[in-house]
Amino acid sequence: MLNIGVLVSGGGTNLQALIDSIDSGAILNANIVTVVSSKADVYALERAKEHNISAAVIPRKAFSDIAAYDEALVSHMQENKVDLIVMAGFLSIVGEKLVKAYAHKIINVHPSLIPSFCGSGYYGLKVHEKVLSYGVKVTGATVHFVDEVPDGGPIILQKAVDVYEDDTPEKLQKRVMEQAEWVILPQAVELFCSGELVVEGRKVKIKGGN
Repeated sequence: MLNIGVLVSGGGTNLQALIDSIDSGAILNANIVTVVSSKADVYALERAKEHNISAAVIPRKAFSDIAAYDEALVSHMQENKVDLIVMAGFLSIVGEKLVKAYAHKIINVHPSLIPSFCGSGYYGLKVHEKVLSYGVKVTGATVHFVDEVPDGGPIILQKAVDVYEDDTPEKLQKRVMEQAEWVILPQAVELFCSGELVVEGRKVKIKGGN
């Protein structure tokens, strides 16, 4: 049984998708042992409480720099014997210490088809605003391993979502979450927990897959 630590900053819909997938058996051999929020009073913490999952608030602003913040996150994850960290709508940037301590053991979900509309400054509704202003016809979501470059780690899974002419950022965000994020994040976690992922440079291979 692998222990999962989930990093959140908001409503926790991706956290809920993970909880539901574990409860349904779509994710096997895994248990969420801790939820860490970068903000107090977010609904993700209520979701953790409702499912009897230990939760903590570790805000970035409480630390002098990213290194100190990383140290706190690493200590918390190690204390909880975490095997996999999932960034599920986590809006704080993490640094080298956490990435090195959990190399290829941190997964993030991003609401676009990386390498488009990603990197520093691209988060939340801002991503969907940029998608609509650029006029692309297809967007989606990406699950990737985390490295030192924001949204720059090896890609695990991607899923495309159509963009409609009458879309608003809010409507598009909802569709991307429902059709892509909530689908491929649990899939990626299950692949990791079942030992199906192999990282070779920039590429992630799925055993028995393509």
